[in-house]
Amino acid sequence: MSIVTLDGDIIHYEVLGRGRPLFFLHGWVGSWRYWIPTMQAASIQYRTYAVDLWGFGDTAKRTDKYTIDQQGALMDGFLDAMGIGKIAIVGHGLGAAVALNFVMRNPTMVDRVMLTGLPLIKTAVNARLRTAGMGELVDWLLGKVPAADSARNEAPKADMNAVKASLQDLEQIDLLDLVTRLSTPCLFVHGQDDPAVEAPAQEVMDRLPAHAHDVIFDGSGHFPMLDEPSKYNRLLFDFLSLNSGESPTQLSLKEEWKRRIR
Repeated sequence: MSIVTLDGDIIHYEVLGRGRPLFFLHGWVGSWRYWIPTMQAASIQYRTYAVDLWGFGDTAKRTDKYTIDQQGALMDGFLDAMGIGKIAIVGHGLGAAVALNFVMRNPTMVDRVMLTGLPLIKTAVNARLRTAGMGELVDWLLGKVPAADSARNEAPKADMNAVKASLQDLEQIDLLDLVTRLSTPCLFVHGQDDPAVEAPAQEVMDRLPAHAHDVIFDGSGHFPMLDEPSKYNRLLFDFLSLNSGESPTQLSLKEEWKRRIR
């Protein structure tokens, strides 16, 4: 287990591979661990990091650090402590919101960002996500997919106050407005059958800037990286392979996934 200390408390992370730094940020259910298959695939070309956010996994439980801003500040402190410069980020759910917060404050530090299951509008969030306990969330969002065992086993470590605080915080944030002001190349991924975060409608996608793009995974729920890992990894590699600053709308269409284009 690898750790750094921020404000006197432990931040847990894991790292694989060599190359340019690529960060993975987990969602509301689970921890860094469900990223392992994606990290292993990406570690052939990248130095991959997965961090447990405040209140999740083996990172400290700090109730004063559960806002989206404070979770984003965790990334600031972590990169500072590790001496890491420019990065790419892959975020999921909560991690996607944290990634967006971080890149808005540090646009020159992030080369590109891939946001999975981000609720672009407030009504996209199912109310059950805000009210259910962790056991119910696990059954609801993970089902019986064997690949989800890592997230299922790690979920009980989470402080539910961290889940609820972040969701309450999101009710006060206009994520779509932030996205329209984003200058970093951004790829959105949504599961068509995601019960927690509804895939965006066309009128929402029409507001995306030219350097943003959205992909809908028809066979996925809330965890497309676990439901359709080969497809998810191929898309990630295509995105990472773009020249720096190049729009993800330049990604070629492929029959194996459905893509919404502006």
